[in-house]
Amino acid sequence: MKTKQFLLAGFCAMALSTGFVACSNDDNESESELERAAKLDYNASNATAWGNYMSVVAGLLKTDATNLYNAWNNGYADEFKQHNGTYSSALNCIETIFDGCMEIAGEVGESKIGEPYNLKMAKKDTEAIYAVESWYSWHSRDDYANNIRSIRNAFLGTRDGSTSTNSLYTVLAAKDKERADHLLATIDATTKAILAIPQPFRNNINSSEAKAAMDQCADLNRELASVKGYFQSNINDDETLDPVVKQYVDNVILPTYKDLMEKNIALDDAVKAFQKNPSNTGFSSCCNAWLSAREPWESSEAFLFGPVADMGLDPNMDSWPLDQVGIVGVLNSQDWNSIMWNGEYDEESKDIEGAQNLRGFHTLEYLIFKDGRARTIN
Repeated sequence: MKTKQFLLAGFCAMALSTGFVACSNDDNESESELERAAKLDYNASNATAWGNYMSVVAGLLKTDATNLYNAWNNGYADEFKQHNGTYSSALNCIETIFDGCMEIAGEVGESKIGEPYNLKMAKKDTEAIYAVESWYSWHSRDDYANNIRSIRNAFLGTRDGSTSTNSLYTVLAAKDKERADHLLATIDATTKAILAIPQPFRNNINSSEAKAAMDQCADLNRELASVKGYFQSNINDDETLDPVVKQYVDNVILPTYKDLMEKNIALDDAVKAFQKNPSNTGFSSCCNAWLSAREPWESSEAFLFGPVADMGLDPNMDSWPLDQVGIVGVLNSQDWNSIMWNGEYDEESKDIEGAQNLRGFHTLEYLIFKDGRARTIN
């Protein structure tokens, strides 16, 4: 998974390349230019360009979501269930599942909540806000809660909170029910701690509730590591674990990615309709479609392995932080080549990374939301 870090210097470099702003060594001057990009509104002079950008980004999201579902449905799902190729055993698959859960638990606590919190505590108020994921839509808490629900889904083998008979929970409970119940309770407590942060998170970054949510994520990470170790030592035969792997793929991963594909198709339809006939109602429809499409993505972050990583689809769809200055540059230039890349994915490529920072959910979020609401026609 692509590391999401707040890099003001990177924003300045992009600003220089677009000619939108000249950065200096003065942090306050640099931040004021970023704030100018943040305050840009849809208006008569940029309406056509704005709609074009929305349409291109929505189309890319639809393509990426479709490619992701097809990659799993047309081969990778069988590879994982049969644990061949990359995977050596059912236990190896279970370890991969736990690793994905631990990674997202750590990211939510340390990065998604922790990085803005630390910046705020350092009195870097503007940088702290810009480090908050999904702050234009005020959807941050929901995103983070859905990340934790992706861990719940992995543990229970379902998407609705019920418990499958072929789940990590059920297998663990047969050996040590107290341990299984404790992990489930920790997952639930983490979701509740995140949702207890006053809304919106961007205005409550250094609240006591945010600190409590960070601590709860750390507790969850430790508990997941402990349970992973228990499986490695006590529950490691293919006969027991194969049904768990199959259940997870067929009833969590594939339906989540199918949902993601379908909802991004609907999002693209809403954006194309707005482009054809701009209106306040159209902006609202785009925002509702974005929120709907966002849920299965955030609920997939416990399994960011396989095609989503190998094909560069995570940063394609969800690169963060938002490069506001670079987005304004593309808005002005209408240079769609700057957000495209071709060929084999190379996570070390700065050209690919630069393109990914100007597309995806958060670029579209910038274009359709402001202050937690749909943008309006000015």
